Amino acid sequence: MDADAWRRIGGDALALLLAASCPGCDRSGTLLCDGCRMLLRADPQQVRTPKGMPVHAALRYEGVPARAIRRLKEDGATMLARPLGAALTGILRTSGTGALIVPVPTSRAAFRRRGYRVPDLLVRRAGASAHRLLVPARRTGDQRGLGREARARNVSASMRAARRGRGRVVIVDDVVTTGATLDEAARALRAAGFTPVCAVALAATPRLHDTVKSSGADSDMSVYGD
Repeated sequence: MDADAWRRIGGDALALLLAASCPGCDRSGTLLCDGCRMLLRADPQQVRTPKGMPVHAALRYEGVPARAIRRLKEDGATMLARPLGAALTGILRTSGTGALIVPVPTSRAAFRRRGYRVPDLLVRRAGASAHRLLVPARRTGDQRGLGREARARNVSASMRAARRGRGRVVIVDDVVTTGATLDEAARALRAAGFTPVCAVALAATPRLHDTVKSSGADSDMSVYGD
């Protein structure tokens, strides 16, 4: 590549940086400021799905982490996958020992819109290998605005395994809200002969966690989902 080409690439990168703003604090001229980067460090949350599967989440889905995740998912800011994936690294290394890392499948519509699969991208940026054992079996409605039971009905029988097999698997998703999607992923993998041992999420929504804590229940038994 000649010097002119490198100068054009450098100019494009500079233009991108100058047009960028930090998703956490809106500071201009940076993709992620140092202060907000510190707030993306792992703050592990231990929760369970409605069917009792353990979920290890790296962050709470609020504040700076929530804004950074939305920027990645909705605005195509794939550069944020690296610091967000870094928050997953330790949890995946601990939870995924000897197991296949299986991301929740992305719908065809979402993949066409974004051009990438968010859970797969996060796994790779965490330094792990993503095994795409799950594929969509049918279309589902938008989960936003649905309650726990409606979410479970919406995703029921919506996934299947791409092949049969054996062995331990860890299921990975970006955000868990009620756990319905993770339970459906586990069902599809078990039907194909695999053994889901737990799930890992980048972030867990705090709403139900706070509700359980305020009632005096064990926070590790609270319920999240997607």
